[in-house]
Amino acid sequence: MVPTLKKTYQEKLVDQLKKELEYDNVMMVPKLQKIVLNQGVGAAVADKKLVDVAVNEMSLIAGQAAIPTYAKKSIANFKLREEMPIGAKVTLRGERMFEFLERLICVALPRVRDFRGINEKGFDGRGNYTLGVKEQIIFPEINIDKVNRITGLDITFVTSATNDKDAYALLKALGLPFKNKDK
Repeated sequence: MVPTLKKTYQEKLVDQLKKELEYDNVMMVPKLQKIVLNQGVGAAVADKKLVDVAVNEMSLIAGQAAIPTYAKKSIANFKLREEMPIGAKVTLRGERMFEFLERLICVALPRVRDFRGINEKGFDGRGNYTLGVKEQIIFPEINIDKVNRITGLDITFVTSATNDKDAYALLKALGLPFKNKDK
């Protein structure tokens, strides 16, 4: 079954964005390529089980298996050794990406305390947007009773847009609730 957001994008938003961004060809309209969820677990240097907990929580949130990330370099001051597990990540594409985006917009973000919209300063200059979430418990898949530490995660939206203005228009059209200030 095709997710509602994907169907809406294909049927309505492509034409709307083509007119708004003044493109001649439908293929020039920016599209969402992937969503990457990333969580760094700095305390995992002392306790290796924290990475397993992060991987399990990330898998629940994404609906797809997450993988641990490993340190590339040794840093003596942090007691970090090369190839030591220090985080978790998962990349979503296609149907799962749109399902996750829909859950994020409709369920998770409204559960954030004192939510006024997301900041539009998370663009990288190349059409990608990163959103930081302070608490993983905003996702309904996480059972609050079983959480022993509240951790945050980064959500990166990778688009085919070449600049931030086009990416902003795409994400705004998809329904991301930016603060009431237009670019």
